[in-house]
Amino acid sequence: MNAQHKNIGDSFDDFLESEGLIDEVELTALKRVLAFQVIELMKEQNLSKTDMAKRMATSRSSLERLLDPVNESVTLQTMKKAALVLGKRLRIELA
Repeated sequence: MNAQHKNIGDSFDDFLESEGLIDEVELTALKRVLAFQVIELMKEQNLSKTDMAKRMATSRSSLERLLDPVNESVTLQTMKKAALVLGKRLRIELA
């Protein structure tokens, strides 16, 4: 290895995989993206949290869990309701 590239090694994904952290990191990243998308769509549509929860026919605390980027205890039903209220479809796939 030449001196110019002495710090190049495995990718970050390889590191996370070797540490057994890849699944946890990916799940957290997905939840953060979902929360961000819902928040942005709510802003675009001028929906308050109270209005959003009412339209979803759910509690404000359930919506708060969805909007919390680090809270992973959100049901698929809650995600689906949010998507429908915002005029979107929830799409989940196994890869």
